[in-house]
Amino acid sequence: MAYAGNKKYVKKVNGKTVRYGDKRYSISPGTKKGDSYCARSAGQMKKSPSAAKNPNSPLRLSRKKWKCSGSKSRRSA
Repeated sequence: MAYAGNKKYVKKVNGKTVRYGDKRYSISPGTKKGDSYCARSAGQMKKSPSAAKNPNSPLRLSRKKWKCSGSKSRRSA
């Protein structure tokens, strides 16, 4: 995974490039902002079961970056 300045997050997965996130957002796991994101994205996972099943979907990759566990964001260890 690479992050360079104002570029979006990019990850090579099975030979495909996956981009996700907005360059204006900062990722802060374990905060109220993180909890809000995780709660919102948990609802998106319920609405979109195909994205929820695919481990390389932008939704799943973003939830991993935010360290989402259910509807809460975990603080870094």
